[in-house]
Formats: sequence, structure tokens, C-alpha cells
Amino acid sequence: MSFTKQDIYKALETITAPGEGKSLVENENVTNIVTFGKEVIVDVTISNPSLQAKKKVEVEIMKAIHEHVDQKIDVKVNVKAVVPPKEDKAQQIRGKEIPNIKNIIAVASGKGGVGKSTVTSNLAITLAKMGFKVGVLDADVYGPSQHLMFDVENEKPLAVNVDGRSKMKPVENYGVKLLSLGFFTNPSQAVIWRGPMASKALNQLIFDADWGELDFLLIDLPPGTGDVHLSIVQAVPINGAVVVSTPQNIALADAKKGVAMFQQEAINVPVLGIVENMAYFTPEELPNNKYYIFGDSGAKNLAEDIATSFLGEIPLVQSIREGADVGHPVALQENTPLEEAFNSITKNMVSELIKRNENLPPTEIVRISTMSGCSTK
Repeated sequence: MSFTKQDIYKALETITAPGEGKSLVENENVTNIVTFGKEVIVDVTISNPSLQAKKKVEVEIMKAIHEHVDQKIDVKVNVKAVVPPKEDKAQQIRGKEIPNIKNIIAVASGKGGVGKSTVTSNLAITLAKMGFKVGVLDADVYGPSQHLMFDVENEKPLAVNVDGRSKMKPVENYGVKLLSLGFFTNPSQAVIWRGPMASKALNQLIFDADWGELDFLLIDLPPGTGDVHLSIVQAVPINGAVVVSTPQNIALADAKKGVAMFQQEAINVPVLGIVENMAYFTPEELPNNKYYIFGDSGAKNLAEDIATSFLGEIPLVQSIREGADVGHPVALQENTPLEEAFNSITKNMVSELIKRNENLPPTEIVRISTMSGCSTK
């Protein structure tokens, strides 16, 4: 029996660090390896202090060494839990970059029912039609809907092997890659999770997924400002946020809180702008009339008041709701006023993202210099 420390390290590269999306070696969990004859002692540290996590890592290490090096090796594993030190607030929200994903944009709303998920799906499809590589992460833990809007509710993400590790392959439709908790939950049962459980599930969707190369990853956040929002901004470096609201005063009050959350010093995620949904209603028989059912230009006025950009407005049209319900978003249509509305909003969003390139620090630089198939003007 002949083996080296390097053989052991190679075996440990096949094991994913708990909740990290990297191998034990990449994540520097392995602190020491001692080999003596047919014996190996492996010392590792993990951030999860539970006995279950420790035992799982111990078993995986023994299994990997026996499979990849030699079945007869006597393996001893010492697992120690080390709670990471508290970091400065400015560092806490930076998170880890996801390899090959250039830009991450959060789509949020202070209030539920304003069409945030509908806007997210149509923005994603519009970006894909412009030639960008796009993914959507449905982070609305308690009310996931993107799998319905993309007409893939009966699909399931497949497991793929990436560099020796098992990862989820996002479901794809309309040129957009998608992961949602809706793929893994029973549609007839409510999701009753505390914050830490929701955060753990989202981390798996983010870091244990094979997203491939993406120009944009849109994150559909739940309404309000809560645990999921904080978990997301702590997990990944978000390049910018888009806030969706209706013109109604109640919705605007909550939208203002949503903007304020991103602008807090400890979070400091650039707000790219506000989208006004259900801006007005125009009957088919009166195409020149506009009825401001929820108020006139409320989101536009809010954007001016808080010194952020107004990205555009979307009218209250029955086909938008119908398209979302049947899994065929209206942005898929060609040469329609609604397609033009989403084109305009998407171009404005990307333009604001490009402008941020001049103001963000190097670790947060927006890596877009040109736009395929559209103008930023």
C-alpha cells in the first residue's frame, strides 16, 4: 500500500464543504493531514456545530479516501466546529461571488400583490431576447411562482456532476434558466419555515446549482423586508436592486421602505430604479383613454422624491395576468405595446447598471460594457 498526502488532498477535493458550494480543500476546511504507514489522520474545521454535520463530514471523508485512494487505509477524522468571527457590517453583506455570473439583480417590492414576480419574469425574457444569458432565482420562499410563470411546474432540476461534485441543473424555458423552491414543495401545502431554514434552502439553490455562464441572475425576492432579504444580501454581492410598486399610496409607502432597506449603510446595495406596475387602464374600445385606477404617476413621483431613477410604467392589461397564469409571459409576444414597455424598462435598468460601473469599488464592479441587440440611450 503506497499513497501520499497529495492523494488524500485529491480525494478531499471531491467533498463539498457544508453550505459552502466549494470543496473542503478549496474552502480551507482541512487544517492538517498526517500519514503513517496505512494510517491517515485528517483534521478539519466546519462552521456548523451540530453533531449531525460533524458526523456527515467524517463519514464523507472516510468514504472518499477509501474510494479514491485505497479501501484498506485506516482513516481517523477529527472534526472541529469553529464559529467564524464577526465581521464589519460593510463586509457582512458582500457575500461570495458565484463563478461565471457577471451581474446579480434583486427585484423587490415592499408590498405583496403589486406584480413583482410578473415583472421579474418579463424582464428575464426581455434580456434573453436581447441576447443575454439569463437566470432567475425564485427566492419567494413562502409563495414561489416563477415555475408557474415559465410553464415548468411539472419539471424537476436534474443532478449533474461538476468537477466531481453533484449539483442541481436549473430548469430552462424561453431561454432563461430557473430555480425555484416551487420545484421541491407540495403545491397544496403551506411552507412553514423559520428564517434559518429558509436561508439554508436558498443557499443551496444559489451555491449548489450549476448555473453555467450568466450575464444576469435576477432574484425574485418575497414582499417586505425580512430574513430572506438579509440572507440574500449576505450571501451574494448584489450589483443592484429594482423595486416594483403600483401608484397606490399604500403600496408606495411600502416601496419606500424597500428602497430604504437597500440604501442602509450596512447593506448599501444600489437601487437601479423603480418600476410602476398597473399604472393605468385603457379599454380596447377607447384606445386613447387612460384611467388611473390606483393613482396617477405615484411611483414616478416617489422616484423623484428619493432621488432614484424611474425605469418605466406598465399598464393594467388583462393579457399580462393571463400570460402569467398560463406560463406564457407577454414579453414573448412580438411587436406589441407591452413588449415595447418591457423593452424600455429593461434598457433603462441596464443603463443604470452601466452607470454604477463608475461608482462601485473594484470588488463590486459591474462587468457590462456593451449591450447585445439594444441601445442604452
